This record gives sequence, C-alpha cells and structure tokens, in this order.
Amino acid sequence: MNFRIGHGYDLHRLVEDRKLILGGVDIPYVKGLLGHSDADVALHALMDALLGALALGDIGKHFPDSDPAYKGISSILLLKKVYEIISRENYILSNADITIIAQKPKLLPYIPEMRKNIADAIGCDISQISVKATTEEGLGFTGSGEAISAHAVCILQKNI
Repeated sequence: MNFRIGHGYDLHRLVEDRKLILGGVDIPYVKGLLGHSDADVALHALMDALLGALALGDIGKHFPDSDPAYKGISSILLLKKVYEIISRENYILSNADITIIAQKPKLLPYIPEMRKNIADAIGCDISQISVKATTEEGLGFTGSGEAISAHAVCILQKNI
C-alpha cells in the first residue's frame, strides 16, 4: 500500500470578544482565538497535516486570509473542503493524532465532541481520530495564556 505522512502546526493569539472554537466545539472561556476564520488551531493543524501529506501546500494557499469569503468561516467547513481535495487525489485517512497546547481552559470534557466533529467532517470512524490536550507548565506563549497552539500528524493511504 502507498502511505503518506503529514504534520501540521498552528498557533493563534487569545483575545477578548472572540469565541473559543477547538475541534469544532464552542468552548466557554473568557477569551477566544484571533484569526480570519474561526481560528480553530486544532483543525488548522489537521488540515495542514492532510495537505502536507500529499505535498499540496497549506491552508493559506487554499483559503487565503486575504479572501473575504473565508472571513469568520467555520474550520469544520474548511476541513470538509480539504478532505474533498484529499479524496480527489485518491487517498483516504488511516488515522490522525492532534495535540492541543493550552494552559487554560481544561479541555478534557470537550475531547469526545471534538473527535466526533472531526470524524463526521471527514466521514471516518471516530477510532481513527485522536485528540489530546496538554499544558506547557506556564512556559512560552501558550503557557502564559497568550495563545493556544496545536500539532497534528496523519497517515493517508492510497484508496485502491
């Protein structure tokens, strides 16, 4: 079988007067992520991993922040579009693993819904999607509460 591995990373600043959306879940918190779209770092990292696995660039190439069509758009919708691109290349997701780095809020209660949202958007089994959260023990941008970041890796396999 033909396998491809991709990695993605994203980071957005936390600001007041924005919703905090992670993995397609609206999480109650005093701050949200700043960005052109809904700034969902978890899904942005995943989309970059999917596109990177096939050397198709990144989400900035496909959905530029200079395009008003993407202002405030749901990253779940963008993930669906990215997976359509992957499918047209005749690949399917084997699995994806996402790590969200945030000092606050605690994300454990929201992870099952994140996994379901991602699996539904891609059209795969929830067992193929892993989402984890960690802190940076008060260090760096994420540890100080200035930002939230995410890493994602995925394995795609040729759909034979």
